[in-house]
Amino acid sequence: MALMSETLPFTIMRTDELLDSARDLTDRKEGARAVLGLAGPPGAGKSTLARALVEGLRRRYGPLAAAYVPLDGFHLSNAQLERLGLTSRKGSPPTFDVHGYVALLRRLVVEGDHDIYVPDFDRTLDEPVAARHVVRPGAELVVTEGNYLACELPGWSEARGVMDEVWYVDADPEERRRRLVERQVAGGRTPEEAREWVRTNDMPNAEIVEASKGAPWVKRAFHWSGHD
Repeated sequence: MALMSETLPFTIMRTDELLDSARDLTDRKEGARAVLGLAGPPGAGKSTLARALVEGLRRRYGPLAAAYVPLDGFHLSNAQLERLGLTSRKGSPPTFDVHGYVALLRRLVVEGDHDIYVPDFDRTLDEPVAARHVVRPGAELVVTEGNYLACELPGWSEARGVMDEVWYVDADPEERRRRLVERQVAGGRTPEEAREWVRTNDMPNAEIVEASKGAPWVKRAFHWSGHD
């Protein structure tokens, strides 16, 4: 992966522009499977963008153009968080099985002749679930997303080493906060509980992520304009 030496300014990117860039990444791999990583703080729209890219590429180029691999499938279960004393820090770097995530990414770039099943996180259950997604043989691009993909932290640099490019996705802090509170309310917390969770957990996690936005391995940093 090429390194960039300067901090990248934020721009507003449209979906069609990002689809073109993602397809360019596939074309440069000349038949090998490419991996695009979307980093950024909680509530920035990473998962929504990742799904939009996968859906858009499939519409343009066929069902094997792209596949979705969310980091959130590698959340530790609530039982493991309780064992480790990390329940109140859910979503922070040590609450993910980063080594399992790296192992899956490595499989994805070397095993292309069979289905590879991918876990996800179920917000209703508040638990990871196995095999919600599948990467089919011949899938050309894996779009993966997660908060810490650009961070210089144990395990995350190994994950980044499997990626061909890393993009940093952001949004206005107040907009991120609003989305995060809505997410927690939808998950069953009261508005007061949701705001407290965001203040004490999501926003500190965001500070960790924000320190990585100018990292030299971030190919581009932008605010996504949404579905357009």
